[in-house]
Amino acid sequence: MMSDDSLFDDALSRLDEAAAHLNIDADVIEKLKFPRETTKVRLMIRMDDGSRKSFLAWRCRYDDTRGPTKGGIRFHPEATIDEVETLAFWMTFKCAVMNLPYGGGKGAVQVDPRKLSKAEVERLSRAYIQAFSRIIGPDRDIPAPDVYTNSMIMGWMADEYAQIVGQAEPAVITGKPIALGGSLGRSDATARGGYYLVRHLAKDLNLAPSLRVAVQGFGNAGQHIARLLAEDGHKIVAVSDSEGAVFATDGLNLDALFAAKNDGRSVATTAGQHGHTALAADDLVGVECELLVPAALENMIDEDNAGSVKAKLVLELANGPVTPEGDAILAKNGVIVLPDILANAGGVTVSYFEWVQNRQGYYWTVEEIHVRLRTIMEREGQAIWELSRDKGITMRTAAYVHALSRLAEAIEAHGTQNFFMS
Repeated sequence: MMSDDSLFDDALSRLDEAAAHLNIDADVIEKLKFPRETTKVRLMIRMDDGSRKSFLAWRCRYDDTRGPTKGGIRFHPEATIDEVETLAFWMTFKCAVMNLPYGGGKGAVQVDPRKLSKAEVERLSRAYIQAFSRIIGPDRDIPAPDVYTNSMIMGWMADEYAQIVGQAEPAVITGKPIALGGSLGRSDATARGGYYLVRHLAKDLNLAPSLRVAVQGFGNAGQHIARLLAEDGHKIVAVSDSEGAVFATDGLNLDALFAAKNDGRSVATTAGQHGHTALAADDLVGVECELLVPAALENMIDEDNAGSVKAKLVLELANGPVTPEGDAILAKNGVIVLPDILANAGGVTVSYFEWVQNRQGYYWTVEEIHVRLRTIMEREGQAIWELSRDKGITMRTAAYVHALSRLAEAIEAHGTQNFFMS
């Protein structure tokens, strides 16, 4: 997890890098280099043994120039304010990249939910909404699931908000169960968006019809991207989770891997079966493949291991999986990175669809969801690819330039120093 104080500074360095390629007013940078508001609270809940325990929690609304803030809530023992504000910054740019009418937000509780009972997790989830009910709202700040939170937790949170305001407000939270106003197509949206992006840019990137793929992190996004790419004829040669990794030159047996995860086991437990060979989790980034998919946590590819990457294309399904130092090494070695604020934006895009459906009370088919998602991923991916090519900059810098131009236009529309001094 992220904890270093320099993390937010690293994020801001992307802003400065993008600004160098645009003629924007100083007001824009001044507004975007600080979060608009970050609220810290202590959540006090009754434990199953009758004791009371408090947990540190935050909600950050980074920037709302383009609309209500949007972003997940994570439950993690190593969550920090620095991490929350950095993730909210990334969300601001991600929503602008996809041209969604949102700003960026994020929330977290410093807790290991695996050490709580189901009833304690529900009480904690409801306590979060009680604490932040004045900050969130369908027109102000819209949470969603993130690390160690899921659709059921979002359902509890939406229910608690409804009790506080005295009426059902499904649009207050996205990522809810389908029966409670969730959207079809949300479960695989992050992976599907990345899959559409790779497929659309395949010709521009000179990709072979069949790629060898390594997936780092075999949670929700990692499993879905493996399935989608395998169905397209690509070969998944390596996958990892927090407890280990497996490799197979001729392709892994995905059914065996899915079965292991469904049983609560590591992918490493399939080693020695189905032609799978055990691999140290840290060695996954250096596997022989054409496409590497980091789908785990932040800062997994850095100055120490970026040089070992043999893939020619990296698809960032995790948030911030490559450090700035790692980025520089990948660029020097000719590795193209499809950056997180574009590559994993399928999740927030389908969350936006859920919010729209909740507000209009009319729900779309999964086919309609997929068509709308593909259209947006292809449109923004193509624009960023052309910007990268025309300016001779990396895809990451191009994505930030693309987003910053939209944010600048909205901020400058309120008037700048030049306007008020003329």
